[in-house]
Amino acid sequence: MAKESMKAREVKRARLVSLYADKRAALKAAGDSIGLQKLPKNSSKVRMRNRCKLSGRPRGYIRQFGLCRNQFREMALFGKIPGVTKASW
Repeated sequence: MAKESMKAREVKRARLVSLYADKRAALKAAGDSIGLQKLPKNSSKVRMRNRCKLSGRPRGYIRQFGLCRNQFREMALFGKIPGVTKASW
């Protein structure tokens, strides 16, 4: 389980990215590198990290579901994810 501060930091980064997206795109199109440097570092989309919505785990992330592999497996076994069943043959 990730620390709450790490999860909160990612939420803050996502908010900053959406807030500065238009301004950043305009500065990039104009080729203004000085203006880009003056924007907050965390407003860059590259600095965002995919994290599990439940546990905050950064590794083993499955984009389609927004969960890490551990939470995905647990929820799939209990039937909490619609359309996902354990393979058996």
